[in-house]
Amino acid sequence: MKGILGEDLEIARSVVKTLIYFDIFAHPLLSDEILNFCSYPKIGAEDCNRVLMYLTNNNLLSFQEGFYYLGNDVSIVKNRLEYNRLASNRMKTARRYASLISNFPYVRAVFISGSLSKHVMKPDSDIDFFIITKPNRLWVCRAFLTFFKKVFLGNSHHNFCINYFIDSKSLEISDKNIFTATEIAFLLPMYNYPLYREFMTANQWYRSEYPNISEREEGNKIKSYYFRILLESLLNNPIGNWLDQKSFSVFTGFWEKKFKNYKPESFLLNFRSKKNVSKHHPNAFQEVVVKKYKEKISIYEESTGFILQ
Repeated sequence: MKGILGEDLEIARSVVKTLIYFDIFAHPLLSDEILNFCSYPKIGAEDCNRVLMYLTNNNLLSFQEGFYYLGNDVSIVKNRLEYNRLASNRMKTARRYASLISNFPYVRAVFISGSLSKHVMKPDSDIDFFIITKPNRLWVCRAFLTFFKKVFLGNSHHNFCINYFIDSKSLEISDKNIFTATEIAFLLPMYNYPLYREFMTANQWYRSEYPNISEREEGNKIKSYYFRILLESLLNNPIGNWLDQKSFSVFTGFWEKKFKNYKPESFLLNFRSKKNVSKHHPNAFQEVVVKKYKEKISIYEESTGFILQ
């Protein structure tokens, strides 16, 4: 690319790829966010701003009201500000449900994931929770939470989307790509901050995509009440073992029947079900995002002549 060489060229590639990824979600970024989110390690603010000016002046990026983005649709800036406002309004609800989840049997940590973890919520967005459980009790924990959602929330996902469980001895996420790295980097710890730190340590591979981002600070401390301990004491025996295995069989059997039209490899990715992990992503969102990311890189290279790989 004429006019930009050496380190600046590598910074520019990293910056553009960061904006391409967030463009999948029509999410423009501030310069400070680009500085924190791009994959070029230890980038300085002066270097980042110099590259952003070059990219903007050469029509490789757009700039409006402090936000950088791809394309010419200025409405995404207005939309982002509105979605930020909605996210602020939904956080109180998210904290309340995180507190509730923390008091279910065998829950060991609760994090907010998905769009709210990026401080963005559309009117129809769900509040997503990532949950860590006690080993050998993941599926009975999921059963309790699913029962609550179906009976008391009318099976609504809007404020109570429990789509990913792991146990506290299986903290490393096996899917290693830009989508999962992003989800890990932006997790909001709501309950058991020390276990959040353990989880982040076990998944340091995400730093290959986000070397500059800081781990989240401890939020509001959630107290776990004694009746949870009482409920657990009633199932810390062979009955609890049987119930966990039974819950595992019921969930996996139901998903295999309901989603039988999935290709085997896609089913294993989106409904990963083992004793130590439960992933329920019926919309195959990870696959869709990773595919779109690759496509958008190719389209950008073809339309601008700026090679990113």
